[in-house]
Amino acid sequence: MKYFITFIFVALISVSGLYAQKFKGLDKSPLDLIEYPGGRGEAQWARVLYSRPQLNSRSIESLVPEGKIWRMGANESTELTLYEAMKVGNTSLDAGVYTLYAIPSEGQMTVIINKATHVWGAYSYDEALDVARISVPLTEGDESLEAFSMIFEKAGENAVTLHMGWDYYRAALTLTK
Repeated sequence: MKYFITFIFVALISVSGLYAQKFKGLDKSPLDLIEYPGGRGEAQWARVLYSRPQLNSRSIESLVPEGKIWRMGANESTELTLYEAMKVGNTSLDAGVYTLYAIPSEGQMTVIINKATHVWGAYSYDEALDVARISVPLTEGDESLEAFSMIFEKAGENAVTLHMGWDYYRAALTLTK
């Protein structure tokens, strides 16, 4: 009887181990993170956490329609963390966590910085929580980007520019201390 109970116990552990090792595949829009400055040991100014949707032979106009609110990525809405107070356009922003949205239109994109956090997509977007709306020009890049991409670039002693691109579209938003 003692051996039978031991056998059953080992069998249950073995079977549960088989199920525990079934890992989920890669997300179709992988999560990415950018920081400024990016060097280790440097005091951070800002961080963006976003998912990177792919074109996959689709038109960008079908994925990001003109005049419609867009979460600036995929899955959860894009999250902007400011580690210190910054200014964007004429608006001062406190250090904290914000959500980024955009509304593309002919030749420009309105970038929206919103107080909501931990939001899926733009389905529950609430304009009353907007902290800033900044119109930036949409320009055309030399190459098509398959995945939506963002990068920070130093823009002066106390400024950083957030560059955004997908397909041939490019936009930039400057933050200053």
